[in-house]
Amino acid sequence: MSEICPVCGLPKELCVCEKIAREGQEIEIYTERRRYGKLMTVVSGMDSSDIDIDGLCRDLKKYCACGGTVKDKKIELQGDHKAKAKKRLEELGFTVK
Repeated sequence: MSEICPVCGLPKELCVCEKIAREGQEIEIYTERRRYGKLMTVVSGMDSSDIDIDGLCRDLKKYCACGGTVKDKKIELQGDHKAKAKKRLEELGFTVK
């Protein structure tokens, strides 16, 4: 027998908690200039209690074909990937500014 989600009461395979959490958040994407003039794309505004930020970071790095990390509940991607990141986040159901 499968486990039941304590929040929505559905089996884990049908759980909609993360989908609802994605729709309710407004994410901001911007670039910062770092050491030696390198650009860094920063994705911020996510609530880490509802969303797997590490998994989302892995997905964005794979989609944008770049390196990156998670720091202070923000995803940092190496390079200027605002358009690609916005497109992928909207495909996943997030609201992007």
